[in-house]
Amino acid sequence: MRIIETKLEELGLKLPPAPTPAGNYVTAVRTGNLIYLSGVLAIKDGAITHEGPVGDKQTVETAYEAARVCILNGLANLKTAAGGLDKVRRIVFVTGYVYAAEGFADSPRVIDGASDLLGEIFGEKGRHARAAVAVNGLPKKSAVELQLVVEVED
Repeated sequence: MRIIETKLEELGLKLPPAPTPAGNYVTAVRTGNLIYLSGVLAIKDGAITHEGPVGDKQTVETAYEAARVCILNGLANLKTAAGGLDKVRRIVFVTGYVYAAEGFADSPRVIDGASDLLGEIFGEKGRHARAAVAVNGLPKKSAVELQLVVEVED
């Protein structure tokens, strides 16, 4: 049964192909029932969807959407690593990095894009602990980068 993928379809969302590493690392590491996902950017069809610092070239609202793009990329990697999204027991932790203009202080509102979408998709299993960190640059000038830790079933 593909409950989570059906939920994605109901929400009008589609997982992209799983992103490949951009360097000397793997996209996911499993230890026991935890999967640690490498950082994913706001990339769709091979291009950054939201480029530049939030509070300058991006607004909180557009960066919120960038966080949602990141989640779909992360879930594509998770699907591969876990053998399916229905194996998710819980989203444990999300680390959100926001490429921020000097003085920008609303990183939590940006990363709500990821948190809200995880809740829409997974319900209570999608509720997680998190960090929302403003930084002065991200790879490829992506407005957002996300990392996830997920508990899965055997």
